[in-house]
Amino acid sequence: MKVGLYFGSFNPINIGHLVIGNYLAEHSNLDQIWFVVTPHNPFKKKDTLLDNYQRLEMVYLATKDYPKLKQCDIEFGLPQPNYTVNTLAYLQEKYPQHDFCLIMGEDNLKSFHKWKNYAVILENHDIYVYPRISEGPIETQFDNHKKIHRVEAPIMELSSTYIRSAIKKGINVQPMLPQGVWKYLDDMNFYR
Repeated sequence: MKVGLYFGSFNPINIGHLVIGNYLAEHSNLDQIWFVVTPHNPFKKKDTLLDNYQRLEMVYLATKDYPKLKQCDIEFGLPQPNYTVNTLAYLQEKYPQHDFCLIMGEDNLKSFHKWKNYAVILENHDIYVYPRISEGPIETQFDNHKKIHRVEAPIMELSSTYIRSAIKKGINVQPMLPQGVWKYLDDMNFYR
């Protein structure tokens, strides 16, 4: 089975994440998309994150009705801060029957050469890149690379940062969130 790994803090998961994940599940050769909830991105401040299991619950609520979309907590048990190359090695060992691929936005591809052991990742895993509006060039070494697949998914410029800020200001963001996620956030009074 070919599994696309969509990493993120998902703080909170929003309809943009779902649209991209579902598009890749339906319009690529990936059999499943796993939304990998990251406990701590080395490039983000940890104090802005909800609890790991609260974010995992939101991903579950968002994906439960989509058979090809799954929530994944694999990084919760790995040493922190963790790096993608370590997660990929761990997953490949735990699930040798699966072929794991990375899903990333074009903005991340622009900084991919700064990732820990990015060459090892590229040697062993395909990368599916969806379009994002962003500035700056992509490293020429990634142009026409056999392991990098560009996917013409819809451009989704919806940020979890904006959603958190809007909730704090009392702005209605309900249409930007899967219904179950909105209800969970509202019931738990998160981000207020």
